[in-house]
This record gives sequence, structure tokens and C-alpha cells, in this order.
Amino acid sequence: MGRMQMELHTGIELALELVQQVDRPALLRCAQSQLRRVFGVEQSWFLELDLSGRTLHCPALAEDSEFDCSDFSHPFAHVLRQKAAREVSRPASCRLDHPGFQALFERSGQPESLWIAPVLASDQRVLGVLVLCGHPGIWQTVAEQPLFQGLLTLLAHQWSGQLRSNDQRWQRRMLKRSLDNLHDAESIRHRSEALADTLVGPSRGMADLRAQVVRAAGSQLSVLVQGETGCGKDLVARGIHRFSGRATGPFVVVNCAAIPDSLLENELFGHTRGAFSGADRAKDGLLAQADGGTLFLDEIGDMPLALQSKLLRVLETRSFRPLGAQQEQRSDFRLVAATHQPLQSRIQEGLFRRDLFYRLSQFPVRVVPLRDRPEDLEVLCRHFIREYKDREGVGPLGISSQAVSFLAGYGFPGNVRELRNIVEFACLQTPVGDDIQPEDLRLDVLTLDSCATEPAGADAQPLQPGVPSTHEISDLRSAAQAFEAAVISARLRQFHGNRALAAESLGLPKRTLAHKCQKFNVSEAT
Repeated sequence: MGRMQMELHTGIELALELVQQVDRPALLRCAQSQLRRVFGVEQSWFLELDLSGRTLHCPALAEDSEFDCSDFSHPFAHVLRQKAAREVSRPASCRLDHPGFQALFERSGQPESLWIAPVLASDQRVLGVLVLCGHPGIWQTVAEQPLFQGLLTLLAHQWSGQLRSNDQRWQRRMLKRSLDNLHDAESIRHRSEALADTLVGPSRGMADLRAQVVRAAGSQLSVLVQGETGCGKDLVARGIHRFSGRATGPFVVVNCAAIPDSLLENELFGHTRGAFSGADRAKDGLLAQADGGTLFLDEIGDMPLALQSKLLRVLETRSFRPLGAQQEQRSDFRLVAATHQPLQSRIQEGLFRRDLFYRLSQFPVRVVPLRDRPEDLEVLCRHFIREYKDREGVGPLGISSQAVSFLAGYGFPGNVRELRNIVEFACLQTPVGDDIQPEDLRLDVLTLDSCATEPAGADAQPLQPGVPSTHEISDLRSAAQAFEAAVISARLRQFHGNRALAAESLGLPKRTLAHKCQKFNVSEAT
């Protein structure tokens, strides 16, 4: 009676110790310790069966701890196949050359005998394998003890329960991740739809662009927007600001091509009073003005090299020093940059810093040119017609399908900005309440080359939308400015937006051309 009470007391202690283990590794370590302590075995191991049922893994062995269940060069495969215990006597003399089994044998102190048994759940599912190390002839006595059987049964119950708990946690995590992804996708969809009033178009390219804008807005990464002249890069930048956490802060625009080199640094960094001749008062730079908001560096590809290195330091430290100042200032701004320049080519030419490019393009966004998304053409035309009517109070009813088809045959080197000019000019030519027709679009006079080859008497035709014919001129200065703007616009289209080539072809310094573009509103959108 005393012996039974002792075994019962021992069993209760072992059971309490097992059920207190919080995870599977701790549970198996506890059971291994109990087997050695209570049943006098030299060493014990538990090998876990993975979810696929194909591999056994022994966490206690750092190397060679995996056992392929279909590989019968180790005895564990036989035990799993038969779901029955097996003794391996004198393992050293057996032809078992499996490296994992040899590692386990060496770590066990080269015992004379091994007893290997499957660990089964209540539904007979195999959880793993138990390995006991000791002397031959003792295993039958050990295996028949009620305390041993009870210990293995409780271990299997706890082991199986922890697997179910882990599986439930995994399923909850997967469900939460799926719901989060669904919520994120729904949020992106709603915000993308809200962007459709400015980034107009039903094409896949525009849908992807709107989704990218929403994703970029949700981060603090620097964004580099690349695309051809006139494709709407400034609208992308404004969309990022609009849906970011900085939407209530300032949106500061810097046109790096329109400001002369000598003034750009002062515009960015500002100056103190007396910093240079004529600085009779301090001035905050655009970096300081962008604090808490978004700084949009348009035409970043035209920034001088000397200023690029200073900008790189500002982006890395968010600190800058105004001209003439002794102390640095900090500005918490989000950077969005845009360019139509091929920056990789400019890097190869030594005109743009590679390290600055990487810092700017943490979140790259590319805008698809209009010619590659013809399905957006009609929607854009109707959008510009509505804007014209809202602004002028009157205008055409819409645009005919023939006119849309006519536009579809044009390449639009000036992209959406050029389309807008064409549509607004056509609105002037179309009677109120009618649809725009192909003859209202005047595509035959959009390029400088076509103007040069016009027959005599064509001087009554406009050079381009916005330029009056000669008999309509009442203000020579305005007409001359309109003509100059038309020539510059046409030349920019000819060189695909490359201002350096356009300026050279017109015999102008690049900065002069940039100034005229700003003055005549040739590059008001990017």
C-alpha cells in the first residue's frame, strides 16, 4: 500500500509539472528530464513530426537533426510505419550509417541499447518519437509500468493540445492578416476613387498610378515621380500630400528649372539679415516653410550639382543652415521630387549624383504617357470640357465620337497638358450646346513644322491654340508673347520636353528659356 501511495504521489507531482509548461519545447524538455530522473534511463530524446508528416526534427540536436520519414537508413522510419515500439541493441555494431542517427548516438554517450517508441495522440495521430538510452533488457519493465504509461498519455494530451492551440493562433493570425489586407485594399480603393477627379482616366495605367499615390501617401518615404513633360507629375505630388498625414500642413513647390542657379540656394535655405548686400531683413527659405508639410521639388533633374550635395545632407539630417546663419535649423518635411529627365543617363554623364538619386527614389512612381493609354482620351476630353464650362460659364455640350477617334491618331508629345490646350481651343471654336467635331480640333496647326509649310494666305490661321490670326490682332505685345509661347511650346514638343536642347535650338540660355516657360505658363503642369 505504501508503494502504491508513493507512486501515486510521484505521478501527481509529475503531472502537475507537465501541465505547468507553457509551450511545446518546455513541455518536451520537462518530460525528458522526468524520464531520466524517475525511470533511470541514461538519456532521452523527443523527435517532433512536422505538419507534413514527412520529417522528424530533434530540437536538442543542433546539427543533423532532421530525419526523412521515408529514409529507412535510420530506425525511426520503421517505428513510424508500424506505429509500434522497437529496441535497437548494440547500435554501434548495426549497419546504421545515417548521419543524424550517428549524431544522436554520439550525443547519448554511445549507449548499449535504444528503445524507440511512437508518441500517439488520442486519435492515433503520430506526434513524434521517443528515444530512451540505457542497458538491454530493461525496456519491457519500464514500458509496462503504469506510471510510465500515464506519463506518456498525459504528455501526448498536452502535446496535442498545444499543437491545436498553435494552429488556432495561426488561423487567427491568418484571419486577421486577411481582414487587414481586405481593409487596406478597400481603403486604397476608396482613396483611389477620390483621386479620380484629378488623376483622370479609367485605364489600368491610371488605376495603378492612383493606387501607388495612396500607398506612397501612407508612408514617410521620399517619392520620385518620373514621366514625360505634361503628363501630370504635379498632380501626383499634390495627391500624395492630400492623402498623407501632412495634408493640413503646407505644400511648398520649388521649380528647380525656373529659378536661376544663383538664387535657388537662397530660395531653398533662406538668409539672415545682412547675409549679403541688400539683405535688409531675414527671410525663411522654402525648406523652413515646408516644416510639417510636403516639399515638392519639381524638375529636380535640373538642379545644379553643387546644390545637390547640400540637398543630400538636408535629406539625411533634416537640418540646414540659412545663408549667413551661425546655427542650423531643423525642418520636418516630406519630400516629393519630379523630373522628366532620364536621371540614370544624367548620372552617367556626371550631371546628377547617384547617392542623391537613391535617396530621392525610396518610393519610385512612373506616370504613363498619354499615347500608351488611349482609353483615357475621351474621359479626359470630357473632363476638360466640364472645367472649361465651369470657368467660362458656357461651352460645348461634349465631344463627338468622330473627334475622339481623330484625336486617337495623334501622338501627343506634350501629353495631357497638350490635350487640354487642344480641347480648350476647340471649346472656343464650337457653338454653345454643340459637340466638338474633328474640324474644331485644328490638329493640322499644332506643330511648328506644319506652320512652316502652310500655303500662302494661311496667315489668317492661328499658329497654335491661343495664338490669334493676323486679322484678329488688337494688342501687338500680347500677340507677340502668344507667338513666342507657341514657338517655345512647339520646340519643347519637338525635343520631347528636353529644355536644354530646345534652348540650344532657339539660341537661348537654358535659364532664359525656363524663365519664359514660367512667364508664359508653358510649364504650369508637369
